[in-house]
Amino acid sequence: MVSAATAAALEVRGVSKIFPTPEGGEVRALDDVSLDIAAGEFFILLGPSGCGKTTLLRLIAGLEYPDAGEINLGGERLDVLPPWKRNVNTVFQSYALFPHMTIAENIAFGLEMEGADKATISARVQEMLELVRLTGYESRRPSQLSGGQQQRVALARALAKRPSVLLLDEPLSALDLKLRRGMQVELKAIQQQTGVTFVFVTHDQEEAMSMGDRIAVFSNGKIAQLGTPRDVYEHPVNSYVADFVGETNLLTAAVESAPEGVSYRINGSGRVAHRDLDASSPTPHDAQTDAVLAIRPEHLVLSDQPVVLQGVQGTVAVVTYVGSDIRLTVSVGEGRVVVRVPARVAAPNVGDVVTLDALPGVVRVVAGADVA
Repeated sequence: MVSAATAAALEVRGVSKIFPTPEGGEVRALDDVSLDIAAGEFFILLGPSGCGKTTLLRLIAGLEYPDAGEINLGGERLDVLPPWKRNVNTVFQSYALFPHMTIAENIAFGLEMEGADKATISARVQEMLELVRLTGYESRRPSQLSGGQQQRVALARALAKRPSVLLLDEPLSALDLKLRRGMQVELKAIQQQTGVTFVFVTHDQEEAMSMGDRIAVFSNGKIAQLGTPRDVYEHPVNSYVADFVGETNLLTAAVESAPEGVSYRINGSGRVAHRDLDASSPTPHDAQTDAVLAIRPEHLVLSDQPVVLQGVQGTVAVVTYVGSDIRLTVSVGEGRVVVRVPARVAAPNVGDVVTLDALPGVVRVVAGADVA
């Protein structure tokens, strides 16, 4: 079994990667990216298509080489080595299993290529089968397994060589929702059991939140924010992160000065005082400028006696039942906000005028003025 002691810290230092376009231009897929991934960490690279996350994974794997910067593993230069000399392995989205080989042969393949003896290979294959709960499936072919089982075989094959770092490129995206959630739990458990450093690429923010120890949110080749799932969700640094990671309401507010301190007037109607915001919100903007406020739908409430959001009223435009919650779309001024209330609460009807409030300390000023 791989132990945490065999894992090594991964360091990315000022890495850039540029690809030429057919028109003669260029695309900067990665732009001076730096980050440290601790040994034994489950690290998530999160972002939309084309943001640079998969490019970074390919650079670590040796499938691409950086145009600038360097990548180190355990204090040694990694990016100058060919792929087969790097102590990393990759699980791809397609699994890339050999259809003509049995499950045992698939798992043993990498060890055979390294010239391991038969006794070592046999013991390691059995160890990996137990790890991924596929003991007894040795003689089957990949086509005789479900999608989730094939994913576990790919994982077992990658871990059989005992890499310091395992790279996973959206390995769960082909699975249905229920199976994907089950595999998220299994992957997290396997990572904790082995102690191997996992670097996991996904565009699914719920998947990232449920699995990662830390998340790097990518945007246009740069890291927009790096932190724990809680930090990224509750304290987004800008409107891009607030909008991409989970559902959020982004409201334009005018900054006003008052004797009791700075406040923000929302859509020309209600207001919120800076002292009632998330304590880690940026320094108040200068008066007469605009700010962007981020409020999660689950942090909004309906109240006839508001405390945080003073005088914010709207008209219910849409009522949607989503199981545990009722999702209200409320027109506020020229914009719309989403409110999530428990399904057990009597919900207003379309056309009703409601007064909105927020839980104390959850409204946040974020950088960026790109509000839809």
